Amino acid sequence: MKSKNEFKTELDDITYQNEILQHVSRTFALTIPQLPESLSEIVGNAYLLCRIADTIEDDKLMTTVLKREYAERFINVVKGSDSAETFSEELFPLLSPTASEAEHELIANTTPVIRLTHSFNERQRAALEKCVSIMAEGMVRYQDAESLDGMIDLEDMGQYCYYVAGVVGEMLTELFCDYSPEIDSQREEMMKLGVSFGQGLQMTNILKDIWEDHERGVCWLPRDIFNKHGVDVRHKVIGENEAGFDEALIELLGVAHAHIRNALIYTQKIPAKEKGLRRFCLWALGMAVLTLEKIRQKPDFTAGQEVKISRFNVKSTIFFTNLFIGNNWALKKLFQFSGRRLPITDIHEKI
Repeated sequence: MKSKNEFKTELDDITYQNEILQHVSRTFALTIPQLPESLSEIVGNAYLLCRIADTIEDDKLMTTVLKREYAERFINVVKGSDSAETFSEELFPLLSPTASEAEHELIANTTPVIRLTHSFNERQRAALEKCVSIMAEGMVRYQDAESLDGMIDLEDMGQYCYYVAGVVGEMLTELFCDYSPEIDSQREEMMKLGVSFGQGLQMTNILKDIWEDHERGVCWLPRDIFNKHGVDVRHKVIGENEAGFDEALIELLGVAHAHIRNALIYTQKIPAKEKGLRRFCLWALGMAVLTLEKIRQKPDFTAGQEVKISRFNVKSTIFFTNLFIGNNWALKKLFQFSGRRLPITDIHEKI
């Protein structure tokens, strides 16, 4: 990858963005190019902004005080009131060696990323600024509470999911509304569904990564759900699930599945002619449904790799969603079939 000094023009900035996306996220490197070019550029930039905030939050050696400081500085960088170059030069040497090469590269090249951010229109920039502000502040807030104790309850888990993913759903909806007057006419309902979309994807990741999080001393599971099934989630042990653990996990699958159903409703509200936007959404929620089904089949898994969907699953998701891309009835039947064995919880009153 190139060094930061090689990026001088907007075209170079776009080239760098497309290149670094390949290294920081295979999933988004696959889905973002499905969007119309004008949206692909903005959404790709938005993902990199979120990834920078996430790199700060995830650093293994940085103190909470430093994380809070750099999170606040990054918010100001995005807003244009602080220097991206100074931020980059000062943060880079503080990064833990455990951060990936791509994350080091991204922090080193914050300037071209931000330069592109500042080239967008006012509504687009406002959406990115709001997302980064809420996400960065929320991540730091929950950083102080990271432990194996779990979340207080399902509502607390939902609040965490909002900070790291629901707010992304809001941002994407705002960007889609800016792009399409037809979507903009449904903005209020789309915003609510967009938050639910984000929570569904985040809950899927949390449930898949239970034991990886446990190994690093973190638990995002809600204690109230597990207490109801006679399980103290604070004392869980890998490979030794006590009676009731699997039942609590299955109950959470029902909540995540309900949010993914809302994600389908969200996608169906996107005009059928906007095939790129629909693909972007459908591929993500299709892979989430299949992941939830993998967990249902093996609730006693001990590593995320055991419930990771196969390449065949990914290819099948792409094939069938593309086949029915503009047919809402067929898409509904497809997702009903894919999630037919999954429980589903009524969360209508929360949307």
